[in-house]
Amino acid sequence: MNVHCDDSGEGASRCSGSSTALMSELAAVLPDLTILDRTEDVKPYECDGLSAYRQLPRAVLLPRTETELRVVLETCLKFRVPVVARGAGTGLSGGAMPHAEGVVVSLARFMKILDVDPKARTARVQPGVRNLALSEAVAPYGLYYAPDPSSQIACTLGGNVAENSGGVHCLKYGLTVHNVLAVRALVLSEEGVDELTFGGASPDAPGLDLLAVINGSEGMLAVITEIVVRLTPKPEAAQVVMASFDSVTSAADAVAAIIAAGIIPAGLEMMDKQAVAAVEPFACAGYDTEAAAILLCESDGTVEEVAHEIAQVTQVLERSGVRQIRTSQDESERLRFWAGRKAAFPAVGRITPDYLCMDGTIPRKKLGEMLSAIVDMERKYGLRCANVFHAGDGNLHPLIMFDANDHDETARALAFGAEILELSVALGGTITGEHGVGIEKLAQMQVQFTAEELEMFSAVKQAFDPLGLLNPGKVIPTTARCREYKQTGTGHRHRCSGHTSEAAA
Repeated sequence: MNVHCDDSGEGASRCSGSSTALMSELAAVLPDLTILDRTEDVKPYECDGLSAYRQLPRAVLLPRTETELRVVLETCLKFRVPVVARGAGTGLSGGAMPHAEGVVVSLARFMKILDVDPKARTARVQPGVRNLALSEAVAPYGLYYAPDPSSQIACTLGGNVAENSGGVHCLKYGLTVHNVLAVRALVLSEEGVDELTFGGASPDAPGLDLLAVINGSEGMLAVITEIVVRLTPKPEAAQVVMASFDSVTSAADAVAAIIAAGIIPAGLEMMDKQAVAAVEPFACAGYDTEAAAILLCESDGTVEEVAHEIAQVTQVLERSGVRQIRTSQDESERLRFWAGRKAAFPAVGRITPDYLCMDGTIPRKKLGEMLSAIVDMERKYGLRCANVFHAGDGNLHPLIMFDANDHDETARALAFGAEILELSVALGGTITGEHGVGIEKLAQMQVQFTAEELEMFSAVKQAFDPLGLLNPGKVIPTTARCREYKQTGTGHRHRCSGHTSEAAA
């Protein structure tokens, strides 16, 4: 449906000022462009994933081709209208939250797998291709795409690049940044819209490693139009050990012991008792609901390699005070064990009106200390928290349960999450492992980085996007936010004085 701006009547347009002129010009030059601008039409785009922050955009644009996308960006540049590029909206830190005076440009229609090279083990895709759809498409070649976020059935590869997504197998096979060879994108300069290619099909592309800058840039630097990804051969065999423990400390120690033994599993995940209690009735995965925590440890490779590694893991677990060990006996049981872990988010969603999903990362040896601290925080804030971990690399996913209709609960949930992230930094970790910073973690950026470091981030943003039109107000805190955080923030390690604002519309 093509909807154009007007300022009266039922479901009136939200466009005003430069946005009205923008829509009028787009309707003239791209009469078939889908433009959503009524409140009921743009409401589904007001936030991403589980973000607690919401904002209606002036309009949502859905181009179908690169030609249409370029015209849209050129027109937004002409009228200095902010642009938020969006994939499937499964992000978890508010990275795709709209700008109040801007437009959302959805890349959901860019869904083509353009080329698959089985010999080179690469695929060239548009940004709207779903993560799981790529693996399904290349399965006949005995290949798959390794990064596997829990949202892989819905999330897009463009969004994966923007957030540098991981997944349950990222310990062995890496994050998105380790599996992307090249990105083609459109950037906005003061003179116009330019096309740039970052990386290349060769193992080491010439020049500065700007591809690493684009991975995890959260839509602030460029609008992705094409991605070349590395494909991975399907392993001959895979098996999962499910181990349960009487204490979260023992489970955390077992994680450290597995890595210390020189074992790098295909996946090493941990869930505490609250997470298991939510998941088991939902997924019927066969988890030990009486345990304080469970571990899932997967081995893949040849049949002989898997048998050897499973035996090693079992020995380490037995020395770590394990309560119960079960090993998957066939592929259906292996998938059932993983189905429970991948269903953790929707399972928790069944037992609470809302929840925040945090994303700090800490040294593995600090997992027990962090979990004990989270128990104390539950009492402090009067809220429940189910814990799910990419335990192998120390990536935390605490799910803080609250009711968004209760303003006091919402404030306590946000404070709870902030304290977890700041403790992550204090323990030698970081405020994000794979979900990005977005809008939710702006305050904690000031805890982790110095004023000088934040200035360098701003300089990179300025170099790529001098007018500050791409996803403004995200990731890099402004001077005003620094002052506010000094006065009201929870961070005792605040280091943001003197920081200047990024360019923003």
